[in-house]
Amino acid sequence: MPVTRRHLMLRALGLAGGALALGGAAAASSDADRARLMARAVELRRIAVERGDQAFGAVVARDGQVVGEGISAVLTTPDPTAHGEVQAIRDAARRLGTPRLTGCELYTTFRPCPMCEAAAYWAGIARIVHGEAMTDAGAPRLRC
Repeated sequence: MPVTRRHLMLRALGLAGGALALGGAAAASSDADRARLMARAVELRRIAVERGDQAFGAVVARDGQVVGEGISAVLTTPDPTAHGEVQAIRDAARRLGTPRLTGCELYTTFRPCPMCEAAAYWAGIARIVHGEAMTDAGAPRLRC
């Protein structure tokens, strides 16, 4: 991704995404960690379905350790933003005590929608891995 004037400004404000050329280093998990983290996201998807919601689960991890979990709660709560990925990002921010999730990876059972990808971008998530095939989607992108 080319570094633009906007990226430089965001970097100066401490808001640039973790995997930008000028941002922090992308998180590096082993294959075993990645498989374990995706298995947890799949388990969370199963829980969401059991609770009567959409089939989405997500995990935020740092250094191979779970720091946030989320399931879709769009149908079971009056919150249209309660997507699994957003729930996991909120949980991670709460657990870590910061809105900046630099160095974290987001594991999710399906390709995130634009809202979820934007939330990952603004949180500074370094990388998104989605689906049981563990597709590495790289750093989140903001598409305005």
